[in-house]
Amino acid sequence: MIRRFKRRRKRSYNTSQEISLTPLIDTALTLLIIFMVAAPMVQNSIRITLPQGKAQEAGNAQQDLVVYVDANSKIFLNGKPVADDALIQSIQAEIGKDQERTVFVKGDVGAAYGKIIELVDQIKVVGGVKYVALATQKRA
Repeated sequence: MIRRFKRRRKRSYNTSQEISLTPLIDTALTLLIIFMVAAPMVQNSIRITLPQGKAQEAGNAQQDLVVYVDANSKIFLNGKPVADDALIQSIQAEIGKDQERTVFVKGDVGAAYGKIIELVDQIKVVGGVKYVALATQKRA
């Protein structure tokens, strides 16, 4: 009878333990959804109200160089703040050896018109810039 007890005892210790991956996968997918929702909100942190116009930008144009001017006349290049005097050097660094690049200027309605025209004039003379486009919002 003692042998039977020992055998039963050994059998109870041989159970295999498994780690459930379901909570880990649920957590990972939840974090993925949170980041997918939060990423566009962080990217659109520059508040600009574009002037309205009838013309629409070309749908196939790559907007890889975008200069933003907000209502307080602060300047941003591709979403990063840039000082007024360092804008041209930053554009030249972004262009590098590429030629024929288009620079889009997105100016807020409340920004000073003279400031935006100054920027457009300065950007036009940068080597490698083919075209400077002023962005507008299509009228509803």
